Amino acid sequence: MTARWQHYAQNHPHAADAALIAVLWVLSGPVALYSSDSYAEGLGWWSALPLAVVASFVLLWRRPRPRTVLVVTAVCASAAGGVGYLLTPMLLAPVIAALYELAVQIPRRTAYGWCLAMTAMIVLSAVIGNRNGHPWPLAIINPILCLLLPVALGTAAQTRRAYVEAVKARAEYAERSREEEARHRVAEERVRIARELHDVVAHHLALANAQAGTATFLAHTSPHKVAPMVAQLASTTSSALRELKATVGLLRQPDDTDSPTEPAPGLHELPALVDAFTAAGLGVEVVVDGEPQQLSPGVDLTAYRIVQEALTNVTKHAPKSTTQVRLVYGRDRLTVTITNEPSAREPAPASPGDGFGLIGMRERAHSAGGRFVAGRRPDGGFTVTTELPILH
Repeated sequence: MTARWQHYAQNHPHAADAALIAVLWVLSGPVALYSSDSYAEGLGWWSALPLAVVASFVLLWRRPRPRTVLVVTAVCASAAGGVGYLLTPMLLAPVIAALYELAVQIPRRTAYGWCLAMTAMIVLSAVIGNRNGHPWPLAIINPILCLLLPVALGTAAQTRRAYVEAVKARAEYAERSREEEARHRVAEERVRIARELHDVVAHHLALANAQAGTATFLAHTSPHKVAPMVAQLASTTSSALRELKATVGLLRQPDDTDSPTEPAPGLHELPALVDAFTAAGLGVEVVVDGEPQQLSPGVDLTAYRIVQEALTNVTKHAPKSTTQVRLVYGRDRLTVTITNEPSAREPAPASPGDGFGLIGMRERAHSAGGRFVAGRRPDGGFTVTTELPILH
């Protein structure tokens, strides 16, 4: 019933105010006058109805001017008590409504201060105007308790409203935080996929370019070696297509059954990677120090991609140099070092600089919780070193 009335009051505020004023006027006017006939003499409609009309009608402004309305209703109640009325809850009904509205809008301590002041004024007038010998508990305690109740209810309603608003604010903040976190994760995923695409495309295109150049050279010097080289070139492009399909497949929907399910590459594919570069004419030596350990998938992929990108850079910038890939397994860290030494025919290979390849390798190492260092060697070569945790 209360919820239905609140819903009606929200949709029809003027009708609700009119009904409230009518009820309060009846209680504080005719009902209060009728109930006083049995113990009070000399009271007529002139002493009840005008005061009830003023006290009830002024409640129309209780929301924009709650203090003024409270003072007016309290003065009307004091006047009624001064002419001899017993201050019953019915006569105090307009004051109770005004006090409740004030307590809802202002701080609790201030509301109780206003309540104390208005109660003192009303009780004092009732004591002075007690010509009919009303018992002092009814003349004093009764109005005090009646006027304390709306303040308690109003402050409780204010506290509940503040709590509901705080809950809504926290829910909105949590929703915004989830949306921001989702956008952040989407951005990170896009960067990761872009890095994968860069590594795949750069590696296979550089390798295919080297193999095509070698095949062109062999066509003039050793024609019988061209066919194996072209087969290597076809294998390289086929591998590139497979990895591109696997990477782009990350963008598909989870329920897409055509999405690739191939596992991510790792150091277990390092021999095939070295063979591909060797076939393209790059001298690669792999050295393993320590007992190989099981790596987490993220670290395994990071180590493989760094080796792949480093060898790709060597192919592009120093194709005639000799390159060493050293894997050092420690107790809790894996150190990967790729070093290229310039040959006598190519004493100063070009530096890869700070392009996307080095940036991508550095980002991969940091995202896996490791460290990355790259720089030119005194003899003209280039070294890439990364330290990765065994488990991450």
